[in-house]
Amino acid sequence: MSDIAYDDRWRQTHLGRLLGHAMRRFDARVLQLMAASERAPLALANLAARDKVGAAHVHITRHLPLQGARLTELAHSAGMSKQAMGDLVDQCVAWGLVTREPDARDARARRIVFTAAGLDWLAAFRDAVAQAESEFRAAVGDAVATVAALGLEAYADAGSQD
Repeated sequence: MSDIAYDDRWRQTHLGRLLGHAMRRFDARVLQLMAASERAPLALANLAARDKVGAAHVHITRHLPLQGARLTELAHSAGMSKQAMGDLVDQCVAWGLVTREPDARDARARRIVFTAAGLDWLAAFRDAVAQAESEFRAAVGDAVATVAALGLEAYADAGSQD
């Protein structure tokens, strides 16, 4: 029998799994804070409170530039397929978070842009991220939080140069 059969604890404790758990916990906390936010549009806060807004919707909040983007650009930035991002955008359009506008550079193309309510949602997202980061610092200490942030930034930057 191989050595893997005797000790498979590594499957529960490897860095990728820990990062995944941490990201899900962080995103869940951000959504919880947004659901309670007075800055978030009421309809969107209610959707978040009923778990109708998920981590996938946060991709739009996280990746859509203020000047807007084409669907393909947004999907690429979020690491999603164009079809999956299109479905999310459709839902966010229905919720009043974003809209599709003609692209001034190409009449055939459309740009996804935040609505006024979407910008309020983005402000609530910024506040929720700051609160969740503060809670992370309180939980692990400033030194560990700083080292973790620097290490993750260095790791992400090294991967983007490949």
